[in-house]
Amino acid sequence: MTEITSLTELLRNSGAQLRFFDMGRRISKLTVEQFAKIEQQQIPYPLPYLHHAWLALMLWNPKDKTQGVVWFLKLPLDEQGYLMQAVRDDLLNRLLQNASNLLNSGGDKDTPDALKDNPFSFTPDQEKMAVFHACSTLATVEPASNYYAGAQDYFSGRDRFENWQALGFQGIADLVIRHQQDNNSQLISNAIPSLPDAPFEVLCTCLEHIEPTHELFEALCLRTEQTLQRGNASGNHIAALIRGLSNGRDQARKNALLLQILNSDYALEAEVIAAIATRCTDALQHPELLHPFLEKLAAGKAGQAGFSRILSDLMFIPALRGLILLQFRSNQRSEMLSKAIGEMFGQTFTTH
Repeated sequence: MTEITSLTELLRNSGAQLRFFDMGRRISKLTVEQFAKIEQQQIPYPLPYLHHAWLALMLWNPKDKTQGVVWFLKLPLDEQGYLMQAVRDDLLNRLLQNASNLLNSGGDKDTPDALKDNPFSFTPDQEKMAVFHACSTLATVEPASNYYAGAQDYFSGRDRFENWQALGFQGIADLVIRHQQDNNSQLISNAIPSLPDAPFEVLCTCLEHIEPTHELFEALCLRTEQTLQRGNASGNHIAALIRGLSNGRDQARKNALLLQILNSDYALEAEVIAAIATRCTDALQHPELLHPFLEKLAAGKAGQAGFSRILSDLMFIPALRGLILLQFRSNQRSEMLSKAIGEMFGQTFTTH
């Protein structure tokens, strides 16, 4: 019998349907082919977050979808962003020990779990778990949750968007993830101008996981512009707006709004600068945004600890590391930014 040397090979041979999702900055699909290259160290992990790969691995029996498992794995990456082979080998050994139980437990609690108590597991927060559940039911062509119809009814505006507390977060997650079905994208777009702040913020935390249609993205942009013009929003609300906009395709439109935020005092708020850092890494590849971002990060309420933690994460992304170093050495950097850099790297760094 040929020796199995990769997780992908083992899982494919199990006869299961297989899906990978990245669970780091936002929930997004990883193809099986991508993961195969990642575990063989042919490519670095494309979406690192806090120096780790955050993964959801779904397996289910195509003949009986009730027979399935989901593992959430937080895998350390080396300095170049590659998956550590010792970690891959540990997971492979755990699976090989009881490969025959992968899909045949039928939900039996006494059946050993191949990855139970492994040192690389994590539990997503409730918000991400709700969005993941919406993604997983869509992937397996199963019905949405019982909250879905209620969310559709609420976003229709028939009750003037009252009693939103009765909504389940799961219903909003289902509505957003199924935005290409049942006219949901239009429903959300029409609701955005009138939604109260609280349900709108919940909506935005779900919208970051999809690529919105042009109409939906434009509705978000218009609400953002109106909010910035009023100038009395909380930092949490601005952060929610950033998250909702973050996966939009119109980079120029998005960058213009982000620049407006970065040029305001909102960007001094820790939650606002963190939302840009964690959700808008594509925008930060533009020097005209990266420079004010670094300046506000150095001057903001996140303090030196926040500056160092956020920059350490961003510099782990290959596309950003060189751009950040260029800004660090720019003659246009402020004294405050120079001081923050010195605190992070040592005073000698600023002299090069």
